[in-house]
Amino acid sequence: MSTSTPTRRVFSPAAIITVLCLGSLSGALMQSLVIPIQSELPELLNTDPGSASWAITATLLAAAVTMPVSGRLADMYGKKRVLVASAAILAVGSLVAAMASTLAPFLTGRALQGVAMGYIPVAISLVREIAPKEKANSAVATVSATLGVGGALGLPLSAWIADSYSWHGLFWLSTVLALVILVLTLVVVPNVSDGHPAHIDVVGIVGLAVGLSAALIGVSKGSSWGWGDPETVGSILGGVLVLIAWGAYELRASDPLVDLRISARRPVLFTNLAAVLIGFGMMAQSIVMPQLLQLPEATGFGLGQTILQAGLWMAPAGFMMMLFAPVSSGLLTKIGARITLSIGAVVVSLGYVASLMLMGSPWQLMIGALIGAAGVGIGYAAMPTLILDNVPAHEAGSGVGVNALMRSVGTTIAGAVMAAILTSKTIELAPGTTIPSEGAFQLCFIVGAGAALAGALVALLVPRLRRPDPEALQPVDDVDESATVAAV
Repeated sequence: MSTSTPTRRVFSPAAIITVLCLGSLSGALMQSLVIPIQSELPELLNTDPGSASWAITATLLAAAVTMPVSGRLADMYGKKRVLVASAAILAVGSLVAAMASTLAPFLTGRALQGVAMGYIPVAISLVREIAPKEKANSAVATVSATLGVGGALGLPLSAWIADSYSWHGLFWLSTVLALVILVLTLVVVPNVSDGHPAHIDVVGIVGLAVGLSAALIGVSKGSSWGWGDPETVGSILGGVLVLIAWGAYELRASDPLVDLRISARRPVLFTNLAAVLIGFGMMAQSIVMPQLLQLPEATGFGLGQTILQAGLWMAPAGFMMMLFAPVSSGLLTKIGARITLSIGAVVVSLGYVASLMLMGSPWQLMIGALIGAAGVGIGYAAMPTLILDNVPAHEAGSGVGVNALMRSVGTTIAGAVMAAILTSKTIELAPGTTIPSEGAFQLCFIVGAGAALAGALVALLVPRLRRPDPEALQPVDDVDESATVAAV
C-alpha cells in the first residue's frame, strides 16, 4: 500500500472547494437536463415514446453504477485522476449528445453524462482532506448540497434554453461547461498522493452493473410495462439474483469493489438505509410538484403553469439547499451527524405535510418545496459525514460512492412509486384523455412524508460515534490505516 506524500498546494482550500462544488453541480445538472424536452424527443429523434424515455433512464442507471466504481478507483489510483477522467467523460458525452440526431448516439451521450456523475462522491471524499479541520463539516455540507441544487436548477435553465434557442443548445452548453470544469480540475485541484494500489475487481464491476441495471430498469419501467408483466418481474428478479451472487463473490474477493463487511457495520448500514428513504423523499417532490403546477386550471386543482414557469417556481428550492449547508455544518459540529440527519429527514417530511395543505396556488406550493429542500440540504450533508467517520480512510471514496448509490436507488424507487400512484387514481379531462386526480397528488405527498419520516427513525439507529477508537476503523484484513492520511 502506498503512503501519502506531502504535496505543495498552489491554490487556497476555498478555491479548491469551489472547483469541486462547480464540478459536482455540473454533474448533477445532467439529471434534469432533458425533462423540458422529454415529450418532444420522439419527434426530435424519430423514435417512439417508450424508446425516448430512456434519455432519462440511461443517465440515472449509468450514474448509479458508476458512483461506487468511481469511488473505489479514486481510492486505488488517487482522487484527482478520477475527477479529471469524470470531467473529460462529461465533455465527451455532452458533445456526442449535442451532435446526435438519432436515438442511439443520443442515448450514448446521455449514458456518458451519467458516468460523469462519479465526480460527485469523489469530490465529497476529497474535500474532507483539503479543508481545514475546523471547516471540514461546512465544506462537506456545501459540496453535498450541490447534488440537490443541480437537479433543482437544471429544470428552469434547460427549459429556457430549449424555448429560446435549440434543444441541441442544452448539450453544447453542457459541453462548454464540462471543458471549463476539466481545465479547472486539472489546474486548481492538487495532485494529492492518496492512492492505495490494488487489483481492479472486474468481475465485481460487471456483476454490480448487470445486477443493478436489471433491477432498476424493472423498477423504473414497471408502471409502463405493467408490474405483473413477465418482462418487469424477470428484470427485477434477475437483477436481485445477480446482486446476491455478486455479494457472495465480493465477500471472497481479495480486493473487492465494495467491502461488504464494512458496509454491514451498523453505522454504515443504517446510514445507507436512511439514504434510500431520504433519496425517495427528495425525488418524490421533484416528480410530483412540477406535474401539479403544469396541470390546467380547468381541472379545479391544477395550477396552469408552463414548463418554464413550473421550473422557476421550483428553482428557489435549489438555493434553499445551498443556504442550509451552513446550518447543517453548525448542527454537525454541535449535535453530531446522526441527529442532524434525523432532523433533516423530519424537515423533509414537514415539507410534504405543508405541500398537502398548500396546493391552492404556485407560491403556496413553493413554500412546501422550500421546507422540503431545507431538510434535504441538512440531511445530504450529514450522510457523507457519517460515512467518512465510520469507514477506513483508504476506502473513503468507495464508502461515499456506495452511499450516493443508495440515494440513487431511493430516487429510482420514488419515480416508480409516484408513477404508479399517479396512474392508479385518474380522472377524465377530455374524451380519451386522463390525468391524475387531486387525491393521487395528495397520496403522493403522504407517501413522501412517510418515507422521509421513516428515514429519520432509521438515522437514529446509527450508533453514536465513539472517539478515539483506532481499532474501530481498521479494515477487515488489519491493514495499517496510519499510512492513508493524505497531506496537502
